Amino acid sequence: MKYDVRQLPLISNTEIADGIFDMRLEYKQDDLPVLCGQFAHVYVPGKTLRRPISVCDASGNVLRLVYQIKGEGTRIMSRMSGGSVDVLVPLGNGFKIESGRRYCLIGGGIGVPPMLYTAKQCDDPLIITGFRNESLVILQDDFKAVGETLLCTDDGSAGRKGFVTDLLRERINEIDEVCACGPTPMLKAVAAVCKEYGKPCRISLEERMGCGVGACLVCAVKVRKNGEEVMQHVCKNGPVFNAEEVVF
Repeated sequence: MKYDVRQLPLISNTEIADGIFDMRLEYKQDDLPVLCGQFAHVYVPGKTLRRPISVCDASGNVLRLVYQIKGEGTRIMSRMSGGSVDVLVPLGNGFKIESGRRYCLIGGGIGVPPMLYTAKQCDDPLIITGFRNESLVILQDDFKAVGETLLCTDDGSAGRKGFVTDLLRERINEIDEVCACGPTPMLKAVAAVCKEYGKPCRISLEERMGCGVGACLVCAVKVRKNGEEVMQHVCKNGPVFNAEEVVF
């Protein structure tokens, strides 16, 4: 895994939904290309630990990080303007997209952003996004420009009322493989549907991180390898895993 710390010029940092921000940084991929599903570790002034943010897009020499205010660190991030941002990038193992296969890309909540760059690597993707309510819906126009996009919300205030698994069941026979990112209960449910229908499924896990490069034990998760349950790091071995390997 090749990565580097860079001072990236801040282009913009705007609120696109309730407490959700779209940060855009200048980033040339010539020597360190970003792959879909990877993440960046952002230094926040005054904080010891960096904040891991999934890469939403890395097209046209712009690194796009869409994040939600969760605490003091991300609140400080939301106030950044001008100058540059200290970023450790690219980190982790992402989604491996193969030509000739139709992918269903599923995002839930703040797990939606990394599916945009993933969708851009696919041929004719089916995209399913789910949110709690209308105030949290993001990136719909971006996704629609890439492929067929379906929207659902828990309360029905936008799109269809229900869960991403409802839409997945209806369309699963049209696709070859599923890639998903979102809260653990959603990923567990998506993995169960894929197993039921015999479809390969890869999931991007969300865990708290310390170092972001596998040196600490903060983001350890339990997975099955060679018939045994072992611990692996989300930052180094993931964040993308084969769904059948993850012990939920």
